[in-house]
Amino acid sequence: MYQKSIELFNRAQQSIPGGVNSPVRAFKSVGGIPVFIKEAKGAYLYDVDGNRYIDYINSWGPMILGHAYEPVVKAIQEYATYSTSYGAPTELEIEMAELIVSMAPNVDLIRMVSSGTEACMSAIRLARGYTGRNKIIKFEGCYHGHADSFLVKAGSGVATFNIQTVPGVTAGVANDTLTCAYNDLPAVEQLVATHKGEIAAIIIEPVAGNMGCILPQPGYLQALRDICDKERIVFIMDEVMTGFRLAPGGAQERLQVRADLVTYGKVIGGGMPVGAFGGRKEIMQHISPLGNVYQAGTLSGNPIAMIAGYTMLKTLKADHSIYTKLEETTRYLRDELNEVLLASGTPYVINQLGSMISVHFSDHPIIDFSSANTANNELFKKFFHAMLKRGVYLPPSAFETWFLCSALTKEDIDFTVRAARESLQEIL
Repeated sequence: MYQKSIELFNRAQQSIPGGVNSPVRAFKSVGGIPVFIKEAKGAYLYDVDGNRYIDYINSWGPMILGHAYEPVVKAIQEYATYSTSYGAPTELEIEMAELIVSMAPNVDLIRMVSSGTEACMSAIRLARGYTGRNKIIKFEGCYHGHADSFLVKAGSGVATFNIQTVPGVTAGVANDTLTCAYNDLPAVEQLVATHKGEIAAIIIEPVAGNMGCILPQPGYLQALRDICDKERIVFIMDEVMTGFRLAPGGAQERLQVRADLVTYGKVIGGGMPVGAFGGRKEIMQHISPLGNVYQAGTLSGNPIAMIAGYTMLKTLKADHSIYTKLEETTRYLRDELNEVLLASGTPYVINQLGSMISVHFSDHPIIDFSSANTANNELFKKFFHAMLKRGVYLPPSAFETWFLCSALTKEDIDFTVRAARESLQEIL
């Protein structure tokens, strides 16, 4: 069933560390051999062995409209004939910036970069330069890319591989990175009081997606906003996953909490390598060449990434019913999985908001990294492989949210639910 994938993985390990270019792809969290993908269309992935899968990763979020969305593909093909990079400004970058500013609340100026990691790294540097302070607060299990500051008690692949002290991250960087549990407001208040006048920024995933899908408790984000206002701390929302996915204006719009700075990733490139950070003019004007906080990138505003993202975001802005339908599809999946899991008799928790959802085999609420870590993740491994065998591709880690796309049909969801019922019967 996976013979070509096995051969490719064996070959890859001879020239690529671990055989993969991003750790979670190695399937170490769930065991077995990673599936090598040949192509994708709409809601489906096709591997090198000819197997078809319903895709619940969607390139970790950006394929909101499904794979190989025709207007995006055509736009990329057209612009590629002009050249793939200039290293000089284009009108398209202005149009992209104007489109994002028109959709995202509290974004006056925006700077394009080449990845979500770069966006978050740059936002932290800007916050430090703006405030003249060094320390930041992040939350255990939140993943903001692989820059040094963010690898202290991070989620995603770091959680998957149980690496909580990362070699190569200096003590100085670690000392300037303060951490506390997601959804634990008293812990934030204590850190702010202990390090009064030293904290440049609080950075958070407004809906966490790197320890499964974990929602902020009611009032939690607004309380963080209030602390930042009182203490002159820059409030950064990492919307690499939630931006333009939870609503046209992302989590800021959906949850009605404003950020000072917001970061974006692959969603704004339609899956192309891209990122951006933006926010209030008062802060953003400190970025070079307006200010002295330096940030640069040869491929920033790359024309192929810009036209892909512009085409997709323009579609999302023009048709808000896409979000309504996505929400309805995701709730249908949630409700049907709820019936199947309830009938199985195994303890479980389903977390869901918009088109983000995750299943945890747990008898307690999943509200932070600690609770996600104490779920029955061994059972998730078995569930993952049972679903994969039946043609459903879930994230290969219990610490990742699932993402749905608008190309999914009711028949796809029904197929998924039947696969879940059969999988649970097999493994329990």
